[in-house]
Formats: sequence, C-alpha cells, structure tokens
Amino acid sequence: MLECDGVILDLEDSVAVEQKAAARDNLRQFFSAGRIADCLTIIRVNPLASEFGAEDIALVRELVPDAVLIPKLETLAELEACETQLAATSPSLAIWGMMETPKGILNAGMLAAARREIAPRLQGFVVGLNDLRKETRVLPKPGRAYLVPWLMQVVLAARAHGLTVIDSVFNDFRDGENFENECLQGREMGFDGKMLIHPAQIEPANRHFGPSEQELIEARMILDAFAKPEASQLNVINLDGRMIERLHLEQAERLINQMHIIERRKMKI
Repeated sequence: MLECDGVILDLEDSVAVEQKAAARDNLRQFFSAGRIADCLTIIRVNPLASEFGAEDIALVRELVPDAVLIPKLETLAELEACETQLAATSPSLAIWGMMETPKGILNAGMLAAARREIAPRLQGFVVGLNDLRKETRVLPKPGRAYLVPWLMQVVLAARAHGLTVIDSVFNDFRDGENFENECLQGREMGFDGKMLIHPAQIEPANRHFGPSEQELIEARMILDAFAKPEASQLNVINLDGRMIERLHLEQAERLINQMHIIERRKMKI
C-alpha cells in the first residue's frame, strides 16, 4: 500500500476519447474489490457539459467515492449542476474543484463561497498548473515566480471559506531536488498537500507537508500547558517566555491528529 492520503482515479485528461467507456468499466472493477483503508478515493470526471459528463456522474452516483473532482471549474452553474445531480447520493460524497484556468482563478473566492448555500458538498480545491500555464503562456520556470500570486489567491479563497487546498503536480518525477523545493514552497504558502504523479514523490511530499519532529514536540507542549487546571479558563498563557493563544492550541491538536492518521496508515501497510 502506498503511503498517500488520497488517490485520484482519472476519467478525463489521461483517458483517450475512444477509451472513456472502458475506463468507467475499469473503475467498476476497482471499486468491486473494496476501498483503500485510510485513503481518500476521488474520481475526476470529464467536464459536466461534455459528451461524457452525464455518464461519468452516473458512475459516481453508482460507486459513491469519497469525492468527485470537477475539472476546469469556473462557474457557480457547474457547482450547482454537480450538487443537483448528486442530491440523491450519500451526504458524505464531497465535491472538489480543479482550479486550472484563468477564469477559475479569478472566480476562486466566489466559487469557495458557494459551499455556504449553492454547493454544501464542496470541500476542496486542487490547483492544476499545466492547463493554467498553457492558457496564460507563463513558462514552467523553477520557483513559479509569476504563478505565486495566483496560487496565493486560491489559498486565500479556500481559507476564507474552510476548504482544503492542494498544490499542483510537479511533472518531472526524476528531478528530486526541484520537487522538494516546490514542496517546501507549497507548505510555506499554506497548501495542505500536493498532487503527485509518481510513487517516488510520495515520501518527500509526506515529509514536507507532514509535521516535523520539532513541530510535534512543540504541539505536545502546548497541549500539556493548556491541560493544566490553572489554564482551563485562560485564552492566553505564557509558555517558556512566549505568549500562546488558544488558536495555537487548535493548531497543535490538528498536528497531533494528522500524526495519528499517518501512524494508523503505516500500521496497515
């Protein structure tokens, strides 16, 4: 078993037109064998308005993965259509959106806000830079200097409305150094994780986006400090000369929970 948090099963770009029906049959066989433990299973469908969209969504309703990933998400109408078509399925089936076009990036805030009323199933954004570079003609340079403002726009929209946000793929899986640099950059920018295209990228991504040993030590110190009786009614405490607020306690709890998930996954390998 691969130590990844989720698997995207693609019906869109990686599947030739004449193979779309076969790809759907392959997914039926895959799901008949059972779910992957402690791993999100996400189906990326073709655009809903395409000739394949209706059959893809019908398959999603049949298989009920953890989430459906809408490619090239740009409009509220797309979210509303997906929400409507999933109305009769399990409420646990989430919607994720690929942010990979200029219009999608410009509409990121509006799309993220849609989870309040139009699309309550919306849980996350995934950035797709290959299509975005193609449409904007930004060259694929290390450091992504000209893309950073757009990436941060998606992060800000996601955070404003409580969505998970995942950084784009790095295409050259043989270039470990620049991949690690991009993982570090993505973590510093606030992304929750990174899309991967090769098993060789899993360990570096987990290392950069997972909690470090020092972060875990500090998180446990914060939990212990707030667990003391004298801190039960306090919103701010003094921890080794630093002012620690309850928001730091929430961050610490999230880190510890993240580590518990990682450990459970390792035990099942």
